[in-house]
Amino acid sequence: MKIAMVGSGYVGLVSGACFADFGHDVVCIDKDQSKIDLLHDGVMPIYEPGLDALVDSNVKSGRLTFTTDLAEGIKDAQAIFIAVGTPSRRGDGHADLTFVYEVAREIGESLSNDAVVVTKSTVPVGTGDEVERILADSGTAHQYAVVSNPEFLREGAAIRDFKQPDRIVIGAEDEFGRNVMREVYRPLFLNESPILFVNRRSSELIKYAANAFLATKITFINEMADLCEQVGANVQDVSRGIGMDNRIGPKFLDAGPGYGGSCFPKDTLALLKTAEDYESPVRIVEAVVAVNDSRKRAMGRKVIEALGGLDAARDKKVAMLGLTFKPNTDDMRDSPAIAVAQTLQDAGVDIAAYDPEGMEQAAPLMPGVTMCTNPYDAIEGADAVAIVTEWDAFRALDLGRVKQLAKAPILVDLRNIYQPDDVRAAGFEYTSIGRD
Repeated sequence: MKIAMVGSGYVGLVSGACFADFGHDVVCIDKDQSKIDLLHDGVMPIYEPGLDALVDSNVKSGRLTFTTDLAEGIKDAQAIFIAVGTPSRRGDGHADLTFVYEVAREIGESLSNDAVVVTKSTVPVGTGDEVERILADSGTAHQYAVVSNPEFLREGAAIRDFKQPDRIVIGAEDEFGRNVMREVYRPLFLNESPILFVNRRSSELIKYAANAFLATKITFINEMADLCEQVGANVQDVSRGIGMDNRIGPKFLDAGPGYGGSCFPKDTLALLKTAEDYESPVRIVEAVVAVNDSRKRAMGRKVIEALGGLDAARDKKVAMLGLTFKPNTDDMRDSPAIAVAQTLQDAGVDIAAYDPEGMEQAAPLMPGVTMCTNPYDAIEGADAVAIVTEWDAFRALDLGRVKQLAKAPILVDLRNIYQPDDVRAAGFEYTSIGRD
């Protein structure tokens, strides 16, 4: 089967490469000529473990190609995926669907055969209806169906998630759409991956509801961590204790500086706006968004407290280890590190930082922060060390070397990756989240 993937960003490139690896012929389309040129040269526009090798092998096999020509790219494709960005719209927080609708119009004008148009982008309820109307207005004589097929890829584990999914959600209104999508995902039948067929609007809402629920779990355990600090409990024990209940589960119950990334912040906000439009408020999600926003700066204040308070913190130096919103990605979108750094800078603190993959993306977002070549360069002369992202590279720091290089033995662990007794035994003042 020939598949066209319109959009070669994170979702489009990973999905296209994985579909090609299944044996489909895939064309990834993007208007950004520089991105396509880089892909032709084997240079990935994003960091995702294993993606460069996956793309390279499928390009060499001839199953994966790249182009800026949409009309040529979708020619003879039986499934045309829309995988363009849907950022929060400036001013009101709604998902900006400009790119989705532009692509839909171009597809309608260029369609040369019967095909299923699939929204892979995260879109609000009712977007598929508008895409269908745009295609109808184009006057195409070819049969088409509009299908919703949301992605559930975790950055840092996207290839595994695509090939071994928890579920595949397909929102289709007719048998033509359902049959084509069965053929698209037929290679996964051997893995017995569950495919859930629903109507299009349910599919669109499933994506938002899933992300909002996971954001709620993160925010819940963060508030429990604050309570643990007040009552003398250990949030990691609390997390394990409630996570062993199979109705709750252990995932997304690690206390930290709040959620960030490309999905949770914008999707929770878009869900709020959809709920407002339909006069069906989602109060829990409202609270989640508010609590998460305030938590990020609160983590900066936690570092300031470890330095001795506002007066003592001025002109001190903090080494920030980890800048991306999570490990194994270079994604800086809504990373808690941005708010932590801003809070410290507002207090007159100088910052030296290191991240294994995210410093190029972080630099324009964090003016005044010195980017270092390794963690120990950042730590040298620091009055405190703050672990903000739980990269594996930070889990076994040489604490003796850290103590020798730092001006003061203060470690603020915003991800709880160290054991308090071990760090204190090494001579550090140690602050973590929700633990003594």
